[in-house]
Amino acid sequence: MIPSYHEDQDILEVKERPCSHFPPHLHKSMEFIYVTKGSLEIGTGIDLFHMEKGDMALVFPNLIHHFQVFEKGSRCISMLAAPSYFGSYGDQLSAQRPVSPVIAAPSLHQDVLYVLSAFEHPDYLDANFPTQHQDALSHTWIQVILSRCLPIMELRPREEFQDHDLVSEVVTYVATHFRETLTLPQVADAVGISQFTLSRIFSKTFHQNFNHYINSIRLEHAAALLTDSREPITEILLDCGFKSQTTFNRTFHSLYHMTPRQYRQSTQQLITT
Repeated sequence: MIPSYHEDQDILEVKERPCSHFPPHLHKSMEFIYVTKGSLEIGTGIDLFHMEKGDMALVFPNLIHHFQVFEKGSRCISMLAAPSYFGSYGDQLSAQRPVSPVIAAPSLHQDVLYVLSAFEHPDYLDANFPTQHQDALSHTWIQVILSRCLPIMELRPREEFQDHDLVSEVVTYVATHFRETLTLPQVADAVGISQFTLSRIFSKTFHQNFNHYINSIRLEHAAALLTDSREPITEILLDCGFKSQTTFNRTFHSLYHMTPRQYRQSTQQLITT
């Protein structure tokens, strides 16, 4: 999931969804993952961490991460909070990162579990509840999670971590330019490596070829816009870097097993603006 397209908005997105594999990516939003069934592997930088039911992960902004799923039927609550939700923690989240993003179930404070339960059953979205109060409550709840989780995490300055610089360059370049026409030679030239080396990065690190990775980034963008905006589908596909509706529909269906229109109609989520 990549919320980078929402970074200019005051948005909180909450979904209860199947855990799914996603290749390395980064964004400016804060990502919270709570496993409700099964297990999940989360990678940050070059490290991989295991999550069981009841565990929670905090993915700091601008940190390369990816997800792997080996247990069928695994599910999670996923929350994406725009920078406006960071409050007084903004500087800390930018300057530091956790040694491990995962907090084991026994260590989670009851306040965090209460917030997760409230988000999963958001009574405050009742039509009679004024929007400004919904907004204030959502900001407060994210602050509760941060205030209860950050003190029990081992945080260190980001410069102490030795991530794979080349992978970081590739991920950052694609995240910045995915709306444009991208080719393997173009990206290889932009990061200063050979096409062969870049191809090996995608096969060995991303576990997919170049075109599949680019499309996965574009489709995640499209899925976010389909659920979070009222933009016409014809505008969304162009904003995602697709050149024709036929290609977009075919590629979207191959991943989500439904048309973009069906996806928009079926998606249920909480968004506070």
